[in-house]
Amino acid sequence: MPALETLQVFQALNRSPNARLEHSAELGDGMAAALWSNHHDAQDYEAPGHHTLSCYIAGGTGTFRREQPGTKGGPGKLCVLPAEHQSAWVINGEIRLAHLYFSPEQFALGCITLLDREPRALQLQESTFLDDAQQAGRFRQLIALNWNEPGERLLTSSLAHELLSHTLLNQVGLRQGVRLKGGLAAHQRRQLVEYIDSQLAEPISLGQLAGMCALSEYHFARMFRESFGLPPHQYLLARRLAHARQLLRSTRQPLGEIALACGFASASHFTHRFRQAMHGTPGEYRQAFLR
Repeated sequence: MPALETLQVFQALNRSPNARLEHSAELGDGMAAALWSNHHDAQDYEAPGHHTLSCYIAGGTGTFRREQPGTKGGPGKLCVLPAEHQSAWVINGEIRLAHLYFSPEQFALGCITLLDREPRALQLQESTFLDDAQQAGRFRQLIALNWNEPGERLLTSSLAHELLSHTLLNQVGLRQGVRLKGGLAAHQRRQLVEYIDSQLAEPISLGQLAGMCALSEYHFARMFRESFGLPPHQYLLARRLAHARQLLRSTRQPLGEIALACGFASASHFTHRFRQAMHGTPGEYRQAFLR
């Protein structure tokens, strides 16, 4: 995911003289969070390249979309703003809101692993002032953590994954009018998912995966990206890191053993990749869940 400061929704608020950024953090795995205060403002979002989940923490009863002036926000209300959407907002009075930003690649990964569907066949459904007590509770937990402290930032990342999974299960629908061309067949996609998850500890080459589909490496890589929404190496790394996080949370295995069980050449290579993705070390991640 691009740096937090380059995200369009973040940029739009950051430019406003009335909006104040209280906290922000890049959480890894294509996600970032921000907590904002704002008052007497107007904001337009024009086709951002990322998805945004928003929760009103306080205020908002004078906030509305310009084309829907009769529908107002309020504490606990949620908004789902997909990538490429357009919206115009009027903020009357004081408001405090939390944002979770996530990348199209993270959306695609969730579609494959959680929904067993091709990302290009699905879309995040836009929603304004949604009531969802469970999600609002997660947002309140998220803002109560200290994002500047490594362990608590990693707990924030875990909550962000829960927010995203809940959104995928409840706010995703079929993309209308889309005829899928190219890509892998559904049975090939499922076979690859099962094979990769069963072989995370082993070296996996592009040629092996392409051979399972009787394709050249070049055509396989192109069709994999069409069906999975991200290239094979990114998908494989994401699955290895997801398995590593599960082992760190649920076992006392030494980091070296976890590294090998997840297909990393060494503990140092594992730590490097984990830090790149999660902005924290495996040890800090494990410690965060022992508190």
